[in-house]
Amino acid sequence: MAIEITHTDETTHGAYRAEVPGAARPAELTWRARGTTRIADHTFVPAEARGGGIAMQLVEALVADAKEQGFTIEPACSYVEAAFRRHPEWSDLRAPIPS
Repeated sequence: MAIEITHTDETTHGAYRAEVPGAARPAELTWRARGTTRIADHTFVPAEARGGGIAMQLVEALVADAKEQGFTIEPACSYVEAAFRRHPEWSDLRAPIPS
């Protein structure tokens, strides 16, 4: 299911959102900034739309922006972490793990 994704960028934090017909709140992926890294900290999809690939489309929008804008991603959310494991081609966009 193709969806329309909107995003907000408040410099220190932001979100990718998609309206879900019949749901009380939109699907969303939120992030907060640390330098040139965006920490993807939460993904939510309303129960009415789970299993339809919406969460992955939100992650893909974040990844596309990282490629275009030059930031890295730290997957602090378990869903985003799993998406990075399934897509090794994104490894160059992953923020280095602090030691």
